[in-house]
Amino acid sequence: METFIARRLYKSEQGSRNVSRPAVFIAQLGVALGLAVMLVTIAVSFGFKHEVRDKAVGFSSHLHISNYESAQSYEALPVAADSALWHTLTAMPEVSHVQRYATKAGVFRTDDDFMGYVLKGVGEDYDLSFYAQYLQEGELPQFSDSVASGKILISREIASKLQLGVGDRVDSYFLQGNMRARRYTVAGIYQTGFSEYDRVFALTDLKAVQALNRWEPDQVTGVEVMLTGFDEVEPMNWELGSLLDRTQDSYGEQYFVQSVTDLNPGLFAWLDVLDMNVLLILVLMVGVAAFTMISGLLILIIERTQFIGVLKALGASNGMVRKTFLYLAMLIIGKGMLWGNVVGLALCALQKFTRLVTLNPQDYYLDCVPIEFNWPLIVTVNVVMFVLSVLILIVPSHLISRIYPTKAMRFE
Repeated sequence: METFIARRLYKSEQGSRNVSRPAVFIAQLGVALGLAVMLVTIAVSFGFKHEVRDKAVGFSSHLHISNYESAQSYEALPVAADSALWHTLTAMPEVSHVQRYATKAGVFRTDDDFMGYVLKGVGEDYDLSFYAQYLQEGELPQFSDSVASGKILISREIASKLQLGVGDRVDSYFLQGNMRARRYTVAGIYQTGFSEYDRVFALTDLKAVQALNRWEPDQVTGVEVMLTGFDEVEPMNWELGSLLDRTQDSYGEQYFVQSVTDLNPGLFAWLDVLDMNVLLILVLMVGVAAFTMISGLLILIIERTQFIGVLKALGASNGMVRKTFLYLAMLIIGKGMLWGNVVGLALCALQKFTRLVTLNPQDYYLDCVPIEFNWPLIVTVNVVMFVLSVLILIVPSHLISRIYPTKAMRFE
């Protein structure tokens, strides 16, 4: 009975010229805008967090094993990436990939300019898929740990500053006891938008950097450990740290385990602050929707005072009348949420496929606003907003109990 009356009231409101019709429209608009803003906020925040996080992982992996004394030294210090360490890491089910690298600080020099950078040497075991998706020109060299090809992969920032292109040759100078010079051929140019790394790193063969550092074939600057998921970072950081920290390799050097969050504390602290901002926006939007719905319900009750009096005179209880108006509010909320989903998801889809809104990568690490559709969370937000909106209306619906049939029948 309550749902039948609520549907009839809703249909009558749609085609009437009552004072309550604008209030109902404003209530639906408040719900629609609130939900649309929440969906866009969630899609942008998840997309932003995951893209920035994935770039940080792409440069330094989930876990990083290096020399314990590297934290107190500007010079790259070696550790042994021997078979014992390799067996320990690959035997763990949470580990998806293990790769070695070596670094050497140097200076690029051209006829017109020079630039400091870090040369990162990688071998056949290094997964270059991260650089492949951001490759702009040229190709990814086949890096090796047994020969030095003389090929190099540089970023767009380095290429622009030094006016280098694919196929150009560039001189690089390294200082370790005495000055040494090497000439490299630019094989490819990448750009991730992660300027903190783009302006610093250039990739070449692992063998070449080991030779510059005068290290043994099994000595590297570090070992990067990729995990099956980001949720495994903290547990595995603790587990590997307990297993390897301060233990010695075959050369007497001590291992040191760090996570990607340890290597980029400022970046991940910034992303944590973003979570608080998203939560604040969600609370504010629920408040806006609730306020407009409460106002609309009160106006409906006041305008339908005579109708309420008639229902009570016919024997309807306060509870039955409250349920009727709550069902009516549910219909209003449902239509507002429908339009909110249409508008919010349409805006997200437009940005995802057109990349219409751009960003300055120097400030945001990305060149456009990222979008990620987290469908379980989107459904949860819809359910929670609907339930909260209805629960909030229970208190103002008690105004119905203060309406008496004898007075309501004379109400004009």
